[in-house]
Amino acid sequence: MRAPERKGVSAGMVGVLVVVAIALMTILVLFWMGSQPTTDQNANLAAQQAPPPPQTTIVQQPAAQPQQPIIIQQPAPVTQPAPIIVNPGSTATNPNDDSSIQAAIDKQLTDDTTLSTLGITATVMNGKVTLLGTVKTGGLKSQVEKVVRKVKGVKAVDNQISVIP
Repeated sequence: MRAPERKGVSAGMVGVLVVVAIALMTILVLFWMGSQPTTDQNANLAAQQAPPPPQTTIVQQPAAQPQQPIIIQQPAPVTQPAPIIVNPGSTATNPNDDSSIQAAIDKQLTDDTTLSTLGITATVMNGKVTLLGTVKTGGLKSQVEKVVRKVKGVKAVDNQISVIP
């Protein structure tokens, strides 16, 4: 048996003919558009050129009068005086001397078994003693201050010991 022969144009051939027809029509339209005269031959150039910038008016102001510079002085930072280091074995002849007061305070604090373990720092400046450190109770803080006040030559005590329970 033989397959019947088809007569006519296949679907694939119809698709190819449609694509070719569309391509030809597109080419014809492009040629037709290119051959039409333009109303303004320099339309592209006119669109690309920017309009001239507007004229600006320059106003000259008078020169500013010279002003004196403003100087702002800030106060110097407050610092604590440097501690005076004295060898524990030395003694001074003048009891009002800061170094002799420092040595006496250091001796009192190290001789007391309770106070020697606290790590309190005492500095002396013109007879004024500054106490620094931390203790566990307010009683220990006041005990350190009392011991320092008893030292001969101490004029004032600034107790900056912190109580941290």
